[in-house]
Amino acid sequence: MRDRRERRPPKPLDPARLNDLALAYVARFATSAAKVEGYLVRKLRERGWEGERPADPRAIVERFVELGYIDDAAWARAKSGGLLRRGYGARRVDQTLGAAGIDADIREDLRPDDAAARQAALALAARRRLGPWGEKADDRAAREKQIAAMVRAGHGFDAARAVVEAPSVSAAEEWAAEAEETP
Repeated sequence: MRDRRERRPPKPLDPARLNDLALAYVARFATSAAKVEGYLVRKLRERGWEGERPADPRAIVERFVELGYIDDAAWARAKSGGLLRRGYGARRVDQTLGAAGIDADIREDLRPDDAAARQAALALAARRRLGPWGEKADDRAAREKQIAAMVRAGHGFDAARAVVEAPSVSAAEEWAAEAEETP
């Protein structure tokens, strides 16, 4: 009898199995074309290939894009909206989308305007209890740490400073509302 911990190596992939893996992946996860292709390449590396012709993960991804199973623009819109609602800044959103293989044109179209960026800064400050949402940071070192946290989250230095040094929550909200009023 075989030891329970000993596992048989998985069967090498053939065209049908590779297509099934890709289909299961896009059915389970909302994802970008580059992420699906990376997944397929990784599976080929792990399991090997036994097809007659060389494996072509890119062809599978392109077919899925044509069929509408993968939509980079829709995925990027949803991802950027979620990141902004969680309080991440434009730079961090752009980095995340770039890492997922989203084209620069799509990333540029999704760049938040000033009002959305300010609202994201407020969301982060409220979530992380920075500036007026937390305990008053009277010393310079504590303020600098809070500003640094906001900058790491993708906000510009001026926005981070404006939020952290706001005297009250209402003052920070007024700062964010100024961007909405400006045409």
